[in-house]
Amino acid sequence: MIEKTMKMMAVVFTTSLLLTSCYSYTSVVGDGAQGNRQTTEWNHYVIYGLAPVGVSDSNQMADGAENYTVHTRHSFVNGLVAAITFGIYTPTTTTVTK
Repeated sequence: MIEKTMKMMAVVFTTSLLLTSCYSYTSVVGDGAQGNRQTTEWNHYVIYGLAPVGVSDSNQMADGAENYTVHTRHSFVNGLVAAITFGIYTPTTTTVTK
C-alpha cells in the first residue's frame, strides 16, 4: 500500500515538473516592430517576484520609437538564477524590438 502511494506521488511530482514552463508576455505598441533592432534589460524582483526592485521602462528602451514590440519573459537563465537564490531574487527579461 505504501509503495503504491509513493509511486503515485513520484508520478505526480515528475508530471508537475514536466508541465512547468517559462512565462512570456508580448505587447505591441503602434504597428509593432518595423525592424529587428533589439534592446534587452533584466527586471529585478525579490521574494518570488512579489516585490519589484528595479523594473525596466519599455518606453525609454524604445528610445522615442512610435512602433515597437515589447516581449517580457522568464527565461531559463532567469529561472536558474531564481533557483540558485531559492526565490529570494527572481529576475525577468524584457526585450524591445523596434
